[in-house]
Amino acid sequence: MPAEEQILVVDDSPETLEVIERHLVPAGYRVISVPGVAEAVRVLTNVRVDLVITDLRMPDASGMDLVRHVRENLRDTEVIMVTGYASIPGAVEAVRGGVQEYLAKPFTEAELVGAVERALDRRRLRRPGRLPKERLAPAEWGLLGESPAMRSVYRMIAKAAESDATVLLTGESGTGKELVARAIHYQSRRRSAPLVPVNCGGIPDGLLESELFGYCKGAFTGAHETRNGFFQAAAGGSLFFDEVSELGLPMQAALLRVLQDKTVTMVGSREPRTVDVRILAASNRRLEARVEQGAFRQDLYYRIHVIPLELPPLRERGDDVFLLVRKFADRFARELGKPAPAFTDHALAALRAYPWPGNVRELENVIQRLVLMGESDRIDAPDLPSLMRFSADRGSCGQRTLAEVEVAHIRDVLQQTAGNKSRAAAILGIDRKTLRAKLQRRSRPDA
Repeated sequence: MPAEEQILVVDDSPETLEVIERHLVPAGYRVISVPGVAEAVRVLTNVRVDLVITDLRMPDASGMDLVRHVRENLRDTEVIMVTGYASIPGAVEAVRGGVQEYLAKPFTEAELVGAVERALDRRRLRRPGRLPKERLAPAEWGLLGESPAMRSVYRMIAKAAESDATVLLTGESGTGKELVARAIHYQSRRRSAPLVPVNCGGIPDGLLESELFGYCKGAFTGAHETRNGFFQAAAGGSLFFDEVSELGLPMQAALLRVLQDKTVTMVGSREPRTVDVRILAASNRRLEARVEQGAFRQDLYYRIHVIPLELPPLRERGDDVFLLVRKFADRFARELGKPAPAFTDHALAALRAYPWPGNVRELENVIQRLVLMGESDRIDAPDLPSLMRFSADRGSCGQRTLAEVEVAHIRDVLQQTAGNKSRAAAILGIDRKTLRAKLQRRSRPDA
């Protein structure tokens, strides 16, 4: 935690001051404690304070008086309201006064530290520039996130990297399955050998066998030379089968033989060759369902389902959205040679509340567009795409299923792109094949 971040705690209870200080100082924050509003104003006049934590009810002047002072005089200082008299009217008044964090006594250490981290993250995001390095990179290999769901993913990556067992990565499109595959490979003993990605849905079935296993000169028309396949190219390393569910049944049988025998036979040859390759597979479709439908071999499923790792969708990763927003904004601004934009609280709230059916890839595309098209150094809620802003005629997302939200989102994007499926897929952070499948499911009566 950056040592320069300073917190002012205001409460007429010495016990509360002691509890808050005891929780925050070990977390790396510098804390100033005062018993009332008058003392707090004197501190704020002479000392730079990043965050004020104030009680609501105090003698002489209330916490709301202090909130108004902060909002009118210190635009970059965050406020957390703490009270032993929690009530809906009190919360409403606090929110109207500019308070976004409202803690009721008694609170736990985790609740307090979590509120402090969220408040300080909002402050950093309002200011151009990067988040501190230690908060931008909780994991290597391009992964970013501090939520419990992502910390669980990091632990699974570390365990998977310790062995050569086959890994099956599952999760919605855009959740970062290839990044996780790279993290596993480059933390394993195979890190000095190649990681070769194979897009199972992007290579026609007729070409996939020769691409995977290689071919001999004269094996077919146009085979003017002997060429190694992906398995030979990944020797000693790893093969990443992206969207393995798209493999046809003949190629599934061929892959199963390789996993069983550790050998491949080039097209046009009868001589099997031993290969030393680890298999990492990924799918955004439930392979169990594909097995039940007869579209995926059960024996192959068990072969690749040795270490299962499911990636969480962005909507379940909480405040990771803020870290990703800052990362993408910094990167695209740097590429464009312009200052990184600041984000208003309203913009951040809208980005945080949006369900992100396209996950991290969709967020990346949105931030790129905002940085590219932005005409000022601040991004506010009206700058966001219309489907991310509140509209009374859409109804409450909280009363719709995820499938209904996704359908509405796809419809909005297609409308914005005048039906251009390639552009819509790019905005959604998915490929045309996935978009086509979603549209087909949407058109079915029972979808």
